Amino acid sequence: MIDPVILQQGSDWRAQAEVFDEIFFVFLALGTLVGTIVVAYTLWNVYKYRDDGDRSDEDFDAPVVGELPTGQGGPKAKKLFLSFGLSAIVVISLVVYAYGLLLYVEEGPDAGGEGDIEIMVEGYQYGWAYEYPNGHTERDELIVPADQRIDLNVTSRDVWHNFGSPDLRIKTDAIPGDYNEIWFKVSSEDVQAQGGEATFDVQCFELCGPGHSAMKGQVTVMPQDEWEEWYASTGNSSESASIDSSRVGLATPSGVSA
Repeated sequence: MIDPVILQQGSDWRAQAEVFDEIFFVFLALGTLVGTIVVAYTLWNVYKYRDDGDRSDEDFDAPVVGELPTGQGGPKAKKLFLSFGLSAIVVISLVVYAYGLLLYVEEGPDAGGEGDIEIMVEGYQYGWAYEYPNGHTERDELIVPADQRIDLNVTSRDVWHNFGSPDLRIKTDAIPGDYNEIWFKVSSEDVQAQGGEATFDVQCFELCGPGHSAMKGQVTVMPQDEWEEWYASTGNSSESASIDSSRVGLATPSGVSA
């Protein structure tokens, strides 16, 4: 098994968005290169072996439809097996490369570390409720610190939902009676780049009823010290309680009939 630590490339962690973007651009670049070579070689063969109406029995190098190359009269058999070998090497290399990165995305950096923050996420028609370790709950806005791994345990109260944030590259099903785990981490550099507080859109990606399109929220990422101050202030908040239907309710967005 490939150790996810190998993929951190000298840093403590890598954001999921960065990992997915890297996989995409590597496959795009390699696919473009291979595609260009294949198309160019095909066009060259089309030109070289075009029917000019003057074929002789000595044209042993010309491919024959329905026949495998025998090596007679040239290196075409070697070319065939060389292409098979190179293709196998490229495919196996991509599988190993992608598997390692996806394993890192699945397990994440420093799983189970002391600094991890575990938050319960519950979907309901038509919103999201977040419960923090101290029992405080927020509706539709998830507030977290920068430079810390955030573990989300996602479930649903009523029907199937799907919790996702395209910018953070996280997405998982919210299923009644079941919990799916995902994680993310935002660097302080990204927070500063957005003016000291970063925001990322959240929405439901599973058709769940007439208010599905309005089932949106946001993730707000604060600097560590500001978040700690905010979190300390939630200890005596009237919102501090377990997620339950009596408080959060099956809220219906304005303009949507229940």
